[in-house]
Amino acid sequence: MYSAKNNRKIVFAVTTGLNYDQRMQRICTSLAQNGYQVLLVGRQWPHSKALGQQIYEQHRLTCIFNKGKLFYIEYTIRLFWYLLFVRADAYGAADLDTALPVFIKARLTGKPFVYDAHEFFPEVVEVVNRPIIKQIWTSLEKFILSRTRFAYTVNESLAHLFYTRYGVKFTVIQNCTLLEPPETDLPVFASEKYLLYQGAVNEGRGLETLLRAMPTIDLKLIICGKGDVYESLIELSNNLNLTDKVIFKGYVLPDDLKKITKQAYVGINLLENRGLNYYYSLGNKFFDYLHAGVPQLIVDFPEYCRLNEQCQVGITVPLEPKAIARTINHLTQDPAFYNKLVQNCKKARQQWNWQNEEQKLLAFYQKIWETT
Repeated sequence: MYSAKNNRKIVFAVTTGLNYDQRMQRICTSLAQNGYQVLLVGRQWPHSKALGQQIYEQHRLTCIFNKGKLFYIEYTIRLFWYLLFVRADAYGAADLDTALPVFIKARLTGKPFVYDAHEFFPEVVEVVNRPIIKQIWTSLEKFILSRTRFAYTVNESLAHLFYTRYGVKFTVIQNCTLLEPPETDLPVFASEKYLLYQGAVNEGRGLETLLRAMPTIDLKLIICGKGDVYESLIELSNNLNLTDKVIFKGYVLPDDLKKITKQAYVGINLLENRGLNYYYSLGNKFFDYLHAGVPQLIVDFPEYCRLNEQCQVGITVPLEPKAIARTINHLTQDPAFYNKLVQNCKKARQQWNWQNEEQKLLAFYQKIWETT
């Protein structure tokens, strides 16, 4: 167990609305429980609900613009202005879109700057095919990381990518789910079996292909989350006469989502190969599904294949409607194989859980104070 000396304060910045950012909730909670003062700064979105009570401080910045370059410019200015009046012992940026004002504040005060890479930002799907915008983010990333000593990310592939490009060693802290006590692991049965997709409803998540597979799948589909293709997916669902078969729940708070996940029959975890960010990803839904004992459909990208080879918790499937339908129907018709995957999930979560990753997190921050 690690403890923070002198009750050190750490400020983190994100562009999320805080309530749905499970990774940052876990990180901030772990640090706060181990003696650190933590402040998490996010933004007020039009759909934001009241902040849930946490053991760390939270603050939201209000912006006029909600997306595009004007949003990033405005948020950068507002975040920097806010940070000017906040004292801390370390300043952390979650991804590149918050890095510049956090980095400048850390430099001005001579305090450690920490970079937490949830993704490879210059290759996110919204940027990868826009050369000028991509070059701006790439230049910013090079500027920041060439001057960064303390950094961590969510998987080995991204850590290797950052080291190859910038020569910076990233600690790997996987975005694992918190392992619940054994007494909470009781069977939870829904009134009828359903597929579940949870996460951002954005381009490249394979959801259009999944909907086209649904007419030949004898299960309902629940989609939890919103994003830039949410409305077009509803329209596609209507056009495919899936109104009674596909349920769009929109944003779901983490505690409510946990209940929905536990009752799912199969989790959906598919992606299109739209840049290195998706290709080298390891989404938190991978761990959420297996912790709930729910087998999943996964894409054949490096991190998912690497973990699934260690302990099969899902089935790799091509992103093609017939293949998706065939695989799901096979799971419904082969209970022995399905139950094997369920037991593998329960076994895997003993290794892949936040309690184990938390020790890496605490060791990382302890090392900062020992070397500065």
